[in-house]
Amino acid sequence: MGRETKSPAEEEEQPPPLPPRKNITGTAESRALQAHATTALTSVDIQTLSFPDGSRGTFSTPGTRSVSTPLSSGYDSPGYKASVSGGEGPDDAASMMSFAPTMRPPGDIASLMVSDFHKRSPAWNMLQSQTATVQPFERHRSGALDGLANFEDEFQAIPSQENETFKDEERLSMWKSKRKHYMILSSAGKPIWSRHGDLDLINSSIGVIQTIISFYEGAKNPLQGFTAGDTRFVVLTEGPLHLVAISKLGESDAQLRSQLEALYMQILSTLTLPTLKNIFVNRPSSDLRKPLQGTESLLSSLADTFTMGSASALLGSLECLKLRKSERHAINNTFLKLRTDKLLYGLIVAGGKLVSVIRPRRHSLHPSDLQLIFNMLFESDGIKGGGGENWIPICLPAFNNKGYLYMYVSFFEDGPQGQTTTSESTSAQATNEEIAMILISADKESFFNLKQMRDDVAQALAKSGSLAIIRKAASAGRPIISQIVPGSQVSHFLYKSRANVQFCASSLQPSFSNVVERRRLMSLYHELHASVHAKHSHLKVLHCSSEEATSLAWITPVFEFYCVGGPNLSRAAMTQGANKIIQWAKKEEQRIFIIGGGVF
Repeated sequence: MGRETKSPAEEEEQPPPLPPRKNITGTAESRALQAHATTALTSVDIQTLSFPDGSRGTFSTPGTRSVSTPLSSGYDSPGYKASVSGGEGPDDAASMMSFAPTMRPPGDIASLMVSDFHKRSPAWNMLQSQTATVQPFERHRSGALDGLANFEDEFQAIPSQENETFKDEERLSMWKSKRKHYMILSSAGKPIWSRHGDLDLINSSIGVIQTIISFYEGAKNPLQGFTAGDTRFVVLTEGPLHLVAISKLGESDAQLRSQLEALYMQILSTLTLPTLKNIFVNRPSSDLRKPLQGTESLLSSLADTFTMGSASALLGSLECLKLRKSERHAINNTFLKLRTDKLLYGLIVAGGKLVSVIRPRRHSLHPSDLQLIFNMLFESDGIKGGGGENWIPICLPAFNNKGYLYMYVSFFEDGPQGQTTTSESTSAQATNEEIAMILISADKESFFNLKQMRDDVAQALAKSGSLAIIRKAASAGRPIISQIVPGSQVSHFLYKSRANVQFCASSLQPSFSNVVERRRLMSLYHELHASVHAKHSHLKVLHCSSEEATSLAWITPVFEFYCVGGPNLSRAAMTQGANKIIQWAKKEEQRIFIIGGGVF
């Protein structure tokens, strides 16, 4: 076998060999050429920023202006690495797609393909520092996107049928525009009460609801609730009554059901459970409107409290007036010293906040019963409008739903000579400063005994200066965040002591003073509460951030804590503020909560 030889023609057709490939990173000259742009301009990126006050500014960052590279964006690229010689440049095996803008989002837009997802550009950090003081909901949606637009009209009454100015179609449109409805009907479909609109207007709607409920009852599967569009329907069946909540405010089923239970207990406080059952046992189609006549304002005021947003109802606890331990102890001792043998419970309440309570050793009042009393005293105009002294038979369902207790109520105001007298008209006083004494007895003949006790206690409190202390504390209102934690950016908080079933909160001023902002705040608290108290939830700490606000929920066996801050409040700043507020609450526990109370 011989060696193959090529002909002269084949040798002429073969191309000459390629020159060796030049190493672009091998010399200092080549590195110098790569250090500057060919236009000889300084490689600086200019970014324009818009601040919340409407002003604009510029922010410069070093780098090239062509595309966003790993050096300028701060992220690693799969095809980018440092050269062997120490200079930075493209690797021989790197693809041009490594530098393509579609693969490398510029600035603070992080890519899911790379690490450091939460890393933000210097421009973003500068913008955050400029907007750290933005209050919650300052950037809320407007127009059709705002779910609370014209929320002030929610509590306006719908014109009755006698008002010929409005047609039935207009009245029905006004009824449908309401974001929250409560209805009560009997198991036979008889309408009993509705928060909005007269029964003639909503009769057809109640008929539809009754048909749906009856269908599921026939299938041995009671209806709990359903959703239609952005509206949630929740049904609660208690004996012969169906209670229905219709809400567009985003509340959970458990929250709406607890509100319906409160309305049901309001009915029981008027009728008692045996009376309610006896009405329907023989005649299921009985009309309950007549036995409940005169209590519609109590149901409506309770429903409006839920619609506006109630921290007490959400947390299932009471709020107490902040007093020194020694001052509250002196009030309790005065109460105990002057009590009558006919007394079962004694309360002093200021603006819906509990000041003092005395009770038998083996009995205590449930928060739901106290909420019914507070609603009757401070939210409804029934008792306050009557003035003078009030003697009211009342059923406290959580205490005993089968019988009545008898409640003596008296409001106070300063007399002409500094003496404390019963108020003839409380319209001149602000609701949050009204002080009332409530004495409860099981004896319906104990009116004069309780009246004498009231006079003795009022005189003793005025003489010792305790009543003036109560007035001063009531007028001071809730504490402001800056008084508790100076410099904190937390805007509002709720703190609940689980052992005492009581809560404290910061003032709604100035950020949440109007009804719309208060509802926004309470809607956010409802979302937090629903998340951490979901049936299968194991959350202990929940931090949420949105374009409108930043919020935190913290649940332990000892307390529940919720707070809200501006949309740019960092997690570290919120956690630090929350810790300081909780430390304050533990330090002031003897002042902001009633622990034990007076016992006899």
